[in-house]
Amino acid sequence: MKKLSFAIVGAAALALAACGGKGDDALADNVEDNYDAAAENLDAMADNTANAAEADALENQADALKAEGDRKGDAIDAADVNAAATSKADVNAM
Repeated sequence: MKKLSFAIVGAAALALAACGGKGDDALADNVEDNYDAAAENLDAMADNTANAAEADALENQADALKAEGDRKGDAIDAADVNAAATSKADVNAM
């Protein structure tokens, strides 16, 4: 799970690094959108499983992923980061 979040945040940071300007609002939105998309995939997997325990576990993971995305997006906004100067490690540490 930690590797997935690192990859998602890293991809968002790299995509925005080329844009120039502060970009922290867009970076935060992209991070949250990426986490939400991953959570939606988990929700879809939960809907398609016949095992109730597995479905509950996937839904819990999706909820945790959404919360983590919101937390990271809020941290990016609060930090007022310069997206062009931010590395993947900096964003992931938030």
